[in-house]
Amino acid sequence: MDKFWLKSYPAGVPAEINPDQYRSLVQLLEESFVKFADRNAYVCMDKFLTYGELDSYSRKAAAWLQSRGMKKGARVAVMMPNVLQYPIAIAAILRAGYTVVNVNPLYTPRELEHQLADSGSEAIIVLENFATTLEQVLPKTPVKHIIVASMGEMLGGAKGMIVNFVVRNVKKMVPAYSLPNAVRFKDMLAQGGRMTFTPVEAQSSDIAFLQYTGGTTGVSKGATLTHRNIIANVLQTEAWSQPALAKPPVVEQLNIVCALPLYHIFALTACAMWGMRIGALNILIPNPRDIGGFIKELTKYKINSLPAVNTLYNAMLNHADFGTIDFSALKMANGGGMAVQQTVNDKWRAATGVSIIEGYGLSETSPVATCNRADLTEFTGHIGLPVPSTDIAILDDDGVPVALGERGEIAIRGPQVMVGYWNRPDETANVMTPDGFFKSGDVGVMDADGYVKIVDRKKDMILVSGFNVYPNELEGVIAAHPGVLECAVIGVPDENSGEAVKVFVVRKDPTLTAEQLMDYCKQHFTAYKKPKYIEFRTELPKTNVGKILRRMLRDEKQAA
Repeated sequence: MDKFWLKSYPAGVPAEINPDQYRSLVQLLEESFVKFADRNAYVCMDKFLTYGELDSYSRKAAAWLQSRGMKKGARVAVMMPNVLQYPIAIAAILRAGYTVVNVNPLYTPRELEHQLADSGSEAIIVLENFATTLEQVLPKTPVKHIIVASMGEMLGGAKGMIVNFVVRNVKKMVPAYSLPNAVRFKDMLAQGGRMTFTPVEAQSSDIAFLQYTGGTTGVSKGATLTHRNIIANVLQTEAWSQPALAKPPVVEQLNIVCALPLYHIFALTACAMWGMRIGALNILIPNPRDIGGFIKELTKYKINSLPAVNTLYNAMLNHADFGTIDFSALKMANGGGMAVQQTVNDKWRAATGVSIIEGYGLSETSPVATCNRADLTEFTGHIGLPVPSTDIAILDDDGVPVALGERGEIAIRGPQVMVGYWNRPDETANVMTPDGFFKSGDVGVMDADGYVKIVDRKKDMILVSGFNVYPNELEGVIAAHPGVLECAVIGVPDENSGEAVKVFVVRKDPTLTAEQLMDYCKQHFTAYKKPKYIEFRTELPKTNVGKILRRMLRDEKQAA
């Protein structure tokens, strides 16, 4: 394929990376554990964790997991916000020879049950704040081993005890639960320290992560990401960042802000994995929705890299304390997950001197596929160039490349592209072309310089603050309400979250109210999936064969 976009690359960025530089992520991590042993790797609530400590803790946790008798490749779920236990858990699971299943800790019981059952997870590491959700579905899942963590246990001494007391007794953030056979995270480390860890020779083709994403069939499905997939994207991220990192003054150890949740693929690769590869300090933010608290944390450090979504940048800019942050050392502000708005970028650049570098990717691509140049100085409105070792094609409905400047589906080929969807060969076949391109479902154009711009969405996915919401999933659950005859879900513009969920409902029960339906949705959907708007109608637009026309509803709203 003619990679004509390479002429637009900044000096110093290679055309290709070598995804076989490491045999596995385990080799990458263990190299950093030795190379940067005395450096701080993570900090959370003022508690630092060095690379050497991460090595020791993850080795102990890996030994404990292996003692449970799980076979190589077993799936282990992680259900936590950004706390110190998260990187320990990831490293331990991979070192033990298992696969990480990242779980949104805010999932409802229905959502959690599906993911644990679909992935076949045999063990789970869960923060106690969310243990009640697990308790409700445990008998319906294959989970046999449960490790329960707490907010304060890795903070040490009196501080850890105080944090746990406040979280449990003052803020009442830990609902009552009963998991009789669960083991405490600290106990797992203590027991594992007395056990023998057996190193596992992981291969590049082994599955490292099952990264769940919505599906057109109405159920979430796991993007199967191998060690090689993640290694490739880490090296692509590193190569692409060089023009920004090379700007004086050169920083020996980067301070990377991990505000996006580590269960999200953007943070997993751009913060945790890349950060550990280069020996960075990753600043963990457990609750970025608390903008005041988030900003207070940032005032403690000289920030060098900040990956975030447009809504987070906007919330920071509009907070009264934003001016207290020292941005003098900021080298990169990366935007992904949703479109970066020009007004937000312009305000951010005026305040910090750095533009937001917008990129594009999906769970299926580990995630980065395209990105604007790291030496960007102005807003472009596009999603950038294909990153090293990546091909981008714009395809028509028959899978044939269109001419430059013409609309078509964005398709991606490269070492970061998943091997398929977990146990769903039919779904995999729908999105992969015979020559190895992944069809994204987004409609875009590519210009003569290789820059790509998204112009529409081929699939009905809704993007809420960087999280994918699939109408089929919501419609299937809402339609099960006894008062609903039929429904349709669309995305509508929202100035805060980019898009918001709107549901159109034809009532079976004429007394059904929007409040009752909202309460029902609250029980079944995590926060970003819940409808913001409900509109009752007597009928919905349909095709001759009775298929509901979501696009007609969208067009109607846009016209209004």
